[in-house]
Amino acid sequence: MSFINMIRTIDINCDMGEGFHNEDELMPFISSANIACCFHAGDEDIMKRTIEIALQHNVAVGAHPSYDDRANFGRTSQMVSLLELAELVAEQLYIFEKVAQPLGAKLHHIKLHGALYNDCAKDANLSKIFIQTVQAIYPDIYVYGLSGSHTIQQAILQGQPFANEVFADRTYQNSGQLTPRYLDNALIFDEKEACDQVLKMILEKKVNTIQGEVVPIEANTICIHGDGLNALPIATAIHSSLKENKIEIKYP
Repeated sequence: MSFINMIRTIDINCDMGEGFHNEDELMPFISSANIACCFHAGDEDIMKRTIEIALQHNVAVGAHPSYDDRANFGRTSQMVSLLELAELVAEQLYIFEKVAQPLGAKLHHIKLHGALYNDCAKDANLSKIFIQTVQAIYPDIYVYGLSGSHTIQQAILQGQPFANEVFADRTYQNSGQLTPRYLDNALIFDEKEACDQVLKMILEKKVNTIQGEVVPIEANTICIHGDGLNALPIATAIHSSLKENKIEIKYP
């Protein structure tokens, strides 16, 4: 099962609950929210408030597990065993449910955060264990993963619902991977550049790379980073651009 993109429908997701307190402003312009589960940012009170805001705006809520790494905002790779990875993810899903269930919120999707997201995208063994862990607890829940990555491939192999994720505010390599954040041209701050990239990915199924090539890409859900310096202007611009192009914004 997958979120089949019919060209005129797309999801916009945003990483939230990370302590930046911009959820009220961003929520009207997205359709699904990835809620930090305390390991890289946030706490249970912030999670609760973020989920409440999402419910008010009919935004689907998802868990956003990471490495246990608040010092680096979850953006530094860590050496963990496959068992430790499974336990890490399962514990954060438990925290999510602990907060969400009393609010009547249903888990819609799971999206890994930061270095854990990238490590699973690149490593078949890590992504296999991640999907197996999700499958054992939530066999019908969507996994959002980097478009065309090992995460998506493992979801397909194991029959887990999935959505190919693309990024509005990040640049791409010829490999289809995101440009590493330590490079100067990794981030997109300009609203028009972000909108142009999003429309090309949705309508043409292609993306321009920083090496000057054009590579194929499948887009089911678009990510806007909630911690980005230009997150709100980019979110509002993309929302308007999609509406102008008669592309419905809807979670899978």
